[in-house]
This record gives sequence, structure tokens and C-alpha cells, in this order.
Amino acid sequence: MASMFRAASVAFFCVLSFAAAVAQPVKPSASTQGFHSRARLIGGGQQGEHWLAGVEITLDPGFKTYWRNPGDSGLPPRFDWSGSENVAGAEIRWPAPKRHVDAAGVAYVYGKQAVIPILVKPKDPAKSVKLVLALDYGVCNDICIPASANLTLDLGGADSERKAIEAALAKVPLPQPLGAQADLSILSIAPQVGDKPAFAVTVRAPAGTKPALFPEGPENWFVSASHPADGDRFTVTVEEKPKDASGSVPLRLTLVAGDKAIETEVSLDGSGPPR
Repeated sequence: MASMFRAASVAFFCVLSFAAAVAQPVKPSASTQGFHSRARLIGGGQQGEHWLAGVEITLDPGFKTYWRNPGDSGLPPRFDWSGSENVAGAEIRWPAPKRHVDAAGVAYVYGKQAVIPILVKPKDPAKSVKLVLALDYGVCNDICIPASANLTLDLGGADSERKAIEAALAKVPLPQPLGAQADLSILSIAPQVGDKPAFAVTVRAPAGTKPALFPEGPENWFVSASHPADGDRFTVTVEEKPKDASGSVPLRLTLVAGDKAIETEVSLDGSGPPR
């Protein structure tokens, strides 16, 4: 069912995005008004060998947009930087999402105003950097509608939003090994018996917080996580996977509690059990 929602959303997104592109080419600008949303590029000046930038999406009340993994339904943002000048790389840093449950299932979302930090590496540090972004993203209330924006920003003169970008960077999950002795940690993973491959994930979270777990498998793997049982145990289920899957498969687990977030990499066998 999750893959049906996802496939339908992606197909709808592609059709409407193509139609919009054919109907009216848009000249890039620093910000663009979209469907119940506004997108803009922001700059934060230099940090070491990188320029700090961000994609800011401001949403109307009641609307949301999606994380890199949208969950059961929805559309992840797509970034095309190919029109940029003097850019060797644009590294996206994803702040931790929220868990949202509705009739379409469980979605991983941002609400109100999302800032997605970008670390931009210039080809030639002595020359100016111009970002040109073709952005596609989903905006959802009851149903998900695709939105797009064509944005441009000269980073040499854009540093007024450094605090907003740094605040978003502080929400990016920190890499952490399995079993780390920290106040927020994924402690252990154990296989469970059931109709589908599944395993129990035991976590530690600060007192008074409600942890949420966001699992991500490779392409064509659909993985879900339950609400925590007793506050510290999740069930992660492999809902769908390629029939010919074999060998070691990476699985990323993002754990969020309060204002803290970490991510832990583990491996699955192709058949599903963790190792």
C-alpha cells in the first residue's frame, strides 16, 4: 500500500511539473511564490572553504512539505544546481523532520518554515559564486500538490541569513555508532518473528521527551517504524524490498527526541534481518 501511495504521488508530481514547465518558463529570482508556499535562496557568508547557503520554504498555516524520505506518501524535494556558476559541489544537510500521521499513512515532514542548509564549494575560491536552482517540492494539506521554484543568488553579497542557516544546521542529526553511551542513542537491534522481516530497536532518550524513529533503506526498499512501546522500543518493518535482494544492505536510522537528533547506520542481510 505504501508503494502505491508513493508511486501515485510521484506520477502526479511528474505530470504537473512537466505541464507547468511547458506552460510558462520562469526567470530565476531570489524568491518565488508557490502553491500555499514561498521558496527562496538565502546566504550566510563563508565558512572555511565553503559558502553557507540555504533553501527556505515558508508554508501557509496547516500545510507541510517533505523530508528527503517522505514516508508512506508525499514528494521529497528535488534540487537541480546545473545552471550555477563556479560551483564544484552543493552538499545538502537535512534537519530532522517531524512524524505526521493521516489517512495516507505516516509522512516525514517540515511545517511552517523549513530551512535546508547547503554547503557550497566553489571551483575557484578567488572567483564569485552564483547559485541557480531549479527546485521541485511537495506541498500538502489533505492532498499533496507539486510546487516548483526557479531561484538564483549571488553568494558574494549574501550573508544576512547566517543565523537562520546555523540554526538549521544545529538540527541536522549527528552521526553516532550503534550502542553509543549518550543520552540520545540507538542501543540495540534484534530480529523479530513475523509475516514480514522486522526487528526491534531499543533506544535511550532524555527524560520527558517522546522519541521518534525514521528508518531509510536503499532504493526500492520501503521500511516503516512504529510508535515507541514503553517509550524506548520501536518495531521497524521491511514492508517491501526487491525480490532479488541479497548480501549486505545499508539501513539508516534517524532518532529524534526534543531538540536533539542522531543517525546510526546498520546493515541488513538481503532477507531482512539486521546484522
